[in-house]
Amino acid sequence: MNQEEYKVKIGSKAALVSIVCESFEHHSNEQETQAGLSELRELLRTLGIEAGKSYWQKRKQLDPGTMLGVGKLEEIAEEAKRDECHYLVFDFELSASQIRNIQKITGLEVIDRVQVILEIFAHHARTRDAKIQIEISRLQYMLPRLQSLWTHFTKQRGGTYQKGEGEQQLELDRRIIRRKIETYKKQLEEIAKSREQQKKRRQNQAVTAALVGYTNAGKSSLMNKLCKVDVLSENMLFATLDSTYRTLNPDTKPPMILIDTVGFIQNLPSTLVQGFKTTLESAMEADLLIIVCDLSDPNYKKHLKVTEETLSELNLEGKDQIIVFTKKDKVKDPFLPKIALRNFKASFLVSAFDDEDISNLRQYIVNYFLAKQEHFDLFIPYEDGAAQSKVLANCNVIKTINHEQGIFYRIKVPDFIFHRLNLKKYILAPDDPRASQLH
Repeated sequence: MNQEEYKVKIGSKAALVSIVCESFEHHSNEQETQAGLSELRELLRTLGIEAGKSYWQKRKQLDPGTMLGVGKLEEIAEEAKRDECHYLVFDFELSASQIRNIQKITGLEVIDRVQVILEIFAHHARTRDAKIQIEISRLQYMLPRLQSLWTHFTKQRGGTYQKGEGEQQLELDRRIIRRKIETYKKQLEEIAKSREQQKKRRQNQAVTAALVGYTNAGKSSLMNKLCKVDVLSENMLFATLDSTYRTLNPDTKPPMILIDTVGFIQNLPSTLVQGFKTTLESAMEADLLIIVCDLSDPNYKKHLKVTEETLSELNLEGKDQIIVFTKKDKVKDPFLPKIALRNFKASFLVSAFDDEDISNLRQYIVNYFLAKQEHFDLFIPYEDGAAQSKVLANCNVIKTINHEQGIFYRIKVPDFIFHRLNLKKYILAPDDPRASQLH
């Protein structure tokens, strides 16, 4: 069985399935379930799958074997087949045995929310490390579910495999997948070494602000306007997967860099969050987090909560951050903007199409970093050309005095950048008589 045959077929049609159960997280009431189904519909649109009707069942407790009741599944399958649906897509993660049981009952191929997201990631990744990380996640997801996938595949082939032959092929597939995972992990280790070197260079060269937030909140559109560039910006979930770096203000020293990152989403297994730590390292290394939230979305509070939880999982909740509410031109409730700005400190309300909004936000970010700058008095010998270059490239030079043995500098630069530049040994002590020449 070829790995490509595990993948969701673009252009096919799917019926959406969910559940309402008080004890089931993200599905405890009808409002949560409906919101999840709406988001799943958008995920399928992003993947290129036609979303058919949505179905859900209210239950006091989950069925451990099939989640929904057998009768309800049979009813859904009958209607889905009449609508010429190829898949049943469930808005939550299913175990291997649950997939197998539901496929047996319905006669349709079964996909869960996690597989949909993984397929989107696989289609949208552009850098080599993101592609490898996604493939590892896909293979790890696939491994315990191979038997279910094989059962459906052999039915499609008309049951041409004998039992023994199928079991042998299944075990062979498992070994192949395990080997691929190990190979990809080794490749990631090599990429990580190279990335660490790039990270150190970036840290030395610039202050950084990372745009983070729920998927499709408008991060890429905001970056386009703030940096006056053209980054992929589409009205779909996970349009951006790889971190993108752009200069916010080229005239400042050190330069100010804005980073666009992969969007967050609710009900995402922690294994996937951990898997995408490499993609989110740009946010982890940023000096300021700009949380972007679509205020026109009825679930904006929940999206903010998901963002906060994800940042906490990445140990980023302590970083300096501001909240930027976007798409104000689409907000229908005239009182909502004032309520949001009052309830969330250090927040802004913008439209990516309002030049004044963008200008004010850009200036706030610039002023934030300028306010971090401190004065340092240095003496650098002439022979230390590397240190001289660091100062001239990354610091605001207030005053210089040439001396027979070197140059006196009075500079302004953020404290954290100063220490990254390793210039501490050149600092003049306050009681050094030479320091008075710089005042």
